[in-house]
Amino acid sequence: MAIESPSATEYIQHHMAHLQSMHQNVIVDFSVINYDTIFFSLVALAIVFFLLRLGAKKATSGVPGKMQCAVEMLVEMVDNQAKNIVHGDRTYIAPLALTVFCWVAMMNMIDLIPVDLFPWIAGFLGLSHLRPLPTADLNGTLGLSLGVLLLLFYYGIKVKSFSGFIVELFTAPFGKFPLLWPVNFLMNLIEYAAKFVSLGMRLFGNMYAGELVFFLIALLGGYMLEFSLPGAAAAGLGQVIAGLVWWLFHVLIVLLQAFIFMMLTLVYIGQAHSSH
Repeated sequence: MAIESPSATEYIQHHMAHLQSMHQNVIVDFSVINYDTIFFSLVALAIVFFLLRLGAKKATSGVPGKMQCAVEMLVEMVDNQAKNIVHGDRTYIAPLALTVFCWVAMMNMIDLIPVDLFPWIAGFLGLSHLRPLPTADLNGTLGLSLGVLLLLFYYGIKVKSFSGFIVELFTAPFGKFPLLWPVNFLMNLIEYAAKFVSLGMRLFGNMYAGELVFFLIALLGGYMLEFSLPGAAAAGLGQVIAGLVWWLFHVLIVLLQAFIFMMLTLVYIGQAHSSH
């Protein structure tokens, strides 16, 4: 008995389904855990720490190797951006920005791996669904932006003191007149909420779209070959060329989105250091 191949819609829906603790029936359900997002996020972070530590251990005062040159260039780039944006104590801010950039870039790079590889491996392990790209999961990107939001509160209180931070919430941007306190507080809440949502949504939207294009390219020649349609061989070649072109272009997107996330993190922390 022949096994029917999934339709294009079924194929994409299957690849976009997460390995979850339970089936999600509503849009927002905090009881559902996406195990694949957590697993691949932690794996990416572990790889980043391993590579950076490896580069630090191989550092020498003599002629640097390729690994040391790459790490030094990356550290210098991040440190220069931190100096230009954040005016104040940058003891932990530059390492924080370096971690953010490398972590987001490493998670994004999972999208450069063939889309069927991890689901195929998961099938051998008895897992029906697996979505390996953490930054194409809104839970993952909003989790990152929540971390940045907490850092804004931390540095705002650290630089201005707790009382100064609270006073600024009620007196900026329109002044200290008591009737304006509710308006000021509402405006500041909207500002923080907008930073939180936009930071996570920007990364999610770009990586989600990039992942979807890879799914569509994977389907491009497959159906013509399956049904022996005219030009199937040419379609297969076109699929390979389209996949390669998009892969090369997506390398820039992967790094650019990590850089933008890092820069916005620095901008927001720099704003936390300054007064309205």
